[in-house]
Amino acid sequence: MTRFILRSVLSTIVTMLLVSIVLFMLLEVGSGDITVKILGVFATPEQRASYRLQLGLDQPAWLRYLDWLIGNDWRAERLVGHDLVAVPNPQSGEKEWWARVDGELLRWRMQEGELVELVRQPDGSSVQRPAPEERWQTDEEGRQIFWGVDTNNNAVKWVRGEGAVVYILTKAGMRREGDGPQRYIPLRKGLLRGDPGISLQTGRPVAVTLGPRVRNTLVLAGVAFVVIMPLALFLGILAGINEGKPLDRVISIVSLGATATPEFVSGIFLILIFGVWLKVLPAVAIFLSPDAVFEDPKLLILPVLTLTAVELGYVIRMTRASMVEVMDSPYIRTAIIKGLPYWRVVLRHAVRNALMAPITVIMLHVNWLVGGLVVVEVIFGYPGLGKYIYDAAIFGDFNAVEAAAMLTVAIAVATRLIGDLAYTFLNPRIRYS
Repeated sequence: MTRFILRSVLSTIVTMLLVSIVLFMLLEVGSGDITVKILGVFATPEQRASYRLQLGLDQPAWLRYLDWLIGNDWRAERLVGHDLVAVPNPQSGEKEWWARVDGELLRWRMQEGELVELVRQPDGSSVQRPAPEERWQTDEEGRQIFWGVDTNNNAVKWVRGEGAVVYILTKAGMRREGDGPQRYIPLRKGLLRGDPGISLQTGRPVAVTLGPRVRNTLVLAGVAFVVIMPLALFLGILAGINEGKPLDRVISIVSLGATATPEFVSGIFLILIFGVWLKVLPAVAIFLSPDAVFEDPKLLILPVLTLTAVELGYVIRMTRASMVEVMDSPYIRTAIIKGLPYWRVVLRHAVRNALMAPITVIMLHVNWLVGGLVVVEVIFGYPGLGKYIYDAAIFGDFNAVEAAAMLTVAIAVATRLIGDLAYTFLNPRIRYS
């Protein structure tokens, strides 16, 4: 068992690494110019070039992948010449990057052609002062350059007298500024250290915006799992031991019809019936606070009912087929012929073996319940992981999509491992070498 677990963990790590490479290449290399999706087709070439530079997309793909995976603060420190630290903002709680210089936390910016530095105070505010002349260094070409940390969490390179024209993306559009840096390195600790970068859609760290969405989805998926799986297993077993009888026909036809109905159809019907006509349940999941799902559990009812209608049939039919096969096996018939009570044979012998096949389906559906709820969450406006991925993909927020996708992949491989281990409890004859 120990060897099997170690081998599975190693294969999981290799799988995650390969998936991360493919995912990164598809989203950041194979999807074309990401700035067109973010800025729109009417953005000028100069605006797109400036925005690509700010996102660090001028770097080679292999270097950007390493930055995304293991971070780039270690690389930026060599250029800046000082330790770089991420300090929480007292107001938002989000991390901000600063350079530690002689015991002070500093940032820099250009103001009317002059370099000024911002000194962080204990209360989180900053005091501005002129930067000493010795901050500037002379490069091989005889230019005076300075590497520092700007106010947007980037390690940047300024060249004295050669300020670049920079286009800043705001809610009102692109704003043109002068005295801009020549190079940008968006600072991050990397996915392996819990920092997949900044969301291009919100301007906030992905880890901060993703966390509440994952929690909401886990609540929805957990409630749906508790409702769906016991009910599906019970109905599947009931249909299997009554093969060919009216009860079996009713369960099979109803479950098949529910499964064949797409989520958006059953979801809209439930909204019309319970939310619009009867007005007994919220038609959409409007979150007025981060803990709305706990304050008003009725927000979960319609999404859970929609998931139940779709998911119930798969597990029922798999359980029924497995139960029918087990009930026809020789050892079950022998136990019944010997006079053992029918329900004892079913519960102690048939059910345990019949669950071998459904356990695989259940583990796969756990992954779907966490990462595949896009349609259900979009229909009901439920702020979960599925809707997060959908919104980020539409906007072109590759940092958010990559982090969320890697999370769903991690859940998928974890549920596979749990499913393999569950076999040993259902059938002690199985041994992993």
